[in-house]
Amino acid sequence: MKNKIVLLVLSFLIPAALILASCSKSTTTPNATTTTTTSNPVITTTTTTNSTATSTTSTTATATVTTTATGNWWDNLGKPQYGGTITIASNSNVVNFDTYNGTTNNSLNMAWDEQTFTDDWTLNPSVYNYQISFRPPDYAAGDLAASWEFSATDINTFIIHVRQNVYFQNIAPVNGRQLTAADVAYTYDRNFGLGNGFTTVSASWASAPQIAIKAVTQIDKYTVSFTWAGTNPESIAENMQQASIVNCIIPSELVTTYGNTNNWHNQVGSGPFILADWVDSSSMVLTANHSYWGVDERFPQNKVPYVNEINVLIIPNTSTALAAMRTGKIDFDNSGLTPTVVTALQKTNPEINIIKVNGAVLDILPKSSAAPFNNLNVRIAAQQAINLPLIASSYYSGTANPMPQTLVSYYITGWGWPYPQWPASLQAEYAFNPTNAKALLAAAGYPNGFNTTLYYDLNNDTDLLNIIVSEEAVVGINISLQGMSAAAISAYLATPQWSTGLSQRSTGLIGRIMAPLRVLPEFIPGNSVNFEGWNDPVYTAIYNNAMAATNIDTIKGYVQQACQYVTQQHILISLITPTGYCLCQPWIVGYNGQNYAFSNLIQTYGARMFINQAVKNSY
Repeated sequence: MKNKIVLLVLSFLIPAALILASCSKSTTTPNATTTTTTSNPVITTTTTTNSTATSTTSTTATATVTTTATGNWWDNLGKPQYGGTITIASNSNVVNFDTYNGTTNNSLNMAWDEQTFTDDWTLNPSVYNYQISFRPPDYAAGDLAASWEFSATDINTFIIHVRQNVYFQNIAPVNGRQLTAADVAYTYDRNFGLGNGFTTVSASWASAPQIAIKAVTQIDKYTVSFTWAGTNPESIAENMQQASIVNCIIPSELVTTYGNTNNWHNQVGSGPFILADWVDSSSMVLTANHSYWGVDERFPQNKVPYVNEINVLIIPNTSTALAAMRTGKIDFDNSGLTPTVVTALQKTNPEINIIKVNGAVLDILPKSSAAPFNNLNVRIAAQQAINLPLIASSYYSGTANPMPQTLVSYYITGWGWPYPQWPASLQAEYAFNPTNAKALLAAAGYPNGFNTTLYYDLNNDTDLLNIIVSEEAVVGINISLQGMSAAAISAYLATPQWSTGLSQRSTGLIGRIMAPLRVLPEFIPGNSVNFEGWNDPVYTAIYNNAMAATNIDTIKGYVQQACQYVTQQHILISLITPTGYCLCQPWIVGYNGQNYAFSNLIQTYGARMFINQAVKNSY
């Protein structure tokens, strides 16, 4: 919970700012219509290649640590060292270990279940730091994939050539056999219900229906092809190359022997770690797989993993996790880190590395298919009632970004629509202007305002919501807060019970930092997160055009159109973009806030990070 003193100061600052703004802001003429005209960007038709960069790196690894400077950016990280234990905290338990089920915290499976693609460990963080969940296809690296390409004769077919030096861990019933294209085909058949006796799509994939995979075909022992229902190369690349548990390759013996892979005792993969122990709701122990095929791409002479062990502690309480971080009992933490907490930590533990990352934008979702929020003027008024710059400077101590965001985050260069590029008239609709907000409400038929309810996740920042409530009340929008658990609010919003009002889940729907074409379907009828029931033929046409396009620049243009339309229609109320923080102990080398949540890509980073024992021993 945020600092109560800050909240008290804001209670004096915000009313004063409201009075000053009412006197100084110019009032625009209320617009009584409920639609806006889309201004479409120019769509380039320049032809570009549909294939991604191909990786063909082959390495021979030994157990000797390199001591030779390479002249590369990573030289300043120092000489890699073997040994030691990395300890991380996870705020959620593993419900079961079968990635097919899509249940909580299956991302930890990535320690032993490898994917076909991963991040480029040699890429300079100044070029792309992998801190957000979107991985541009140009920066993807092969993991189990030695090389890959789109078919020269069939634009909707993606081909992967599997590495030939990969073996499963030497654990029954798999017993260390070689991993081949048959394992890749089997895994995708199972996850997508495409063959090998499987007909039902995995729950892990069912919520992402933007493009369907039609068939997986083993061409030869080391080659497998994926045929997709669409021809959109960006969507295909996003689905094939993004970190996802549905891309984790498993041996068929686990399913044929046990029926599923739910039991932790039965986990066998080809990855750098072996699941050695699991205590439900308590801890996990991962030990180094010394037969792992991988090497450190920065120092190809070095076999990985460097560390002997990774311990995972299940710590759902953020205060407990922070205390463990302060005392050196865990090596990473990114939960519940507010500016107040980070400032205090800098004083008590100046040795801990504090890594700032681009956070996800906070927003509020109106029920725009029902009164009063089915009126565009009401949605604009609700936005103009909020003083984002004041909240950013006071409540967030200047650490948050006050600029409104649209559908795709402007952190994703070339895909989003940054606020400075918005026309002045649209910027004014998102600017703090309580006088104009009142005029817009009057034009919409609410001269005296109205009462409404905001349903929110109890894990969200209630102090911030109380500030929003006080600001909205000034213009006549009187909000009652109704807190729910995360599961309850998602269930509630998906039913007809949510007939009017506002909502805020833990995950917003604008300023998304994930793959753009996974964001685009969010406001299509029938989508699982289209809670407000948005059904607009203009937006649907933009979406259909984007998915039918076969040229990357054209696809980007349509995504930017969608961003414009979402922004113009005020589908959501844009709030603040807080800075995220990752904490890392000073003896961990190689971590730069990648993927924000370390456990999501434990396979790549956990194997390649090392412990500077001299630094650790000095504390």
